[in-house]
Amino acid sequence: MKKPEIKKAAVLGGGMIGSSWATNFLWKGVPVHIYDISDEALQTARGRIVGNMKYLVGKGILTADKMNVALGLAKYTTDIGEALNGVQFIQESVLEHYDVKQALLAEVDKYAATDTIYASSTSGLLITEIAKDAKHPERCIGAHPYNPPHLIPLVEINKGEKTAEETVERTYAFYKSIGKEPIILRKEALGFIANRLAMGIYREAVDLVMRGVCSVEDVDKAVCFGPGLRYALMGPNLIYQLGGGPHGIQGLLKHVGPSIELWWGDMAVWKKWPPGWAETAQEGVNEEIANRAPEQGRSNEEITRWRDDGLIEILKFLKKI
Repeated sequence: MKKPEIKKAAVLGGGMIGSSWATNFLWKGVPVHIYDISDEALQTARGRIVGNMKYLVGKGILTADKMNVALGLAKYTTDIGEALNGVQFIQESVLEHYDVKQALLAEVDKYAATDTIYASSTSGLLITEIAKDAKHPERCIGAHPYNPPHLIPLVEINKGEKTAEETVERTYAFYKSIGKEPIILRKEALGFIANRLAMGIYREAVDLVMRGVCSVEDVDKAVCFGPGLRYALMGPNLIYQLGGGPHGIQGLLKHVGPSIELWWGDMAVWKKWPPGWAETAQEGVNEEIANRAPEQGRSNEEITRWRDDGLIEILKFLKKI
């Protein structure tokens, strides 16, 4: 039997990620039930969603009329049964703990239709473990966005041991329909793809600072004004393909491969954070923020807006917005 078309979604958890997801769905015309455990949390979520929408209007992405129509598609509730009534897709964005997600999924099993997809925004937990006690693990899937989800297109789709292939296909099609760039993991892996790559870079960044090679600010400048500019346009394999000229990535790796192996011999391989890193990182970031030009922002809120302005321009260039 053909599964129902996804016409309405629920967002469980109205925090930073959940409210951003809700913004994305509403912007693309998908009615959304937003659920959280208190009226105060819902009020905060509503404020974030309205703020996100007004920002899009200010950037010329939406008209005021379309914003008002989109905001009218939202329903806020502290009743999970009401939140799950009539929806075909659930985007869960609660705390990153197995027990919290498992408890919420037990509630989903009580109230959601059996063919409603349950997509967890987990940053790196295994969907097999999240859904281990679920009545319908076949409809459970991991769907990790990148922050902020309403602007960054990437979604990492990962299936558990009992996830149905049909769930994968429906989830992929739904995200594509709202302008996302979903990728599907071929097997489960803690941290998925993007976060593992990011943490590989970050471990080396931490090591360089702790060894006295450079400062926290130097690390950020090195990434931002070097590989980061290229990463906004293409991934490492395509970068190295171009770096190899007529010989491509194969020629490049044959040419510089032995030198890279020397670098690897000197790079970080530790598995635990170095003692004192959190304090060192905060001190370095505080200094970096103080050194920023005023127009680039000198508070978390100002820098967030500056970041989003930049993302909008990159997304326009990539024709993703």
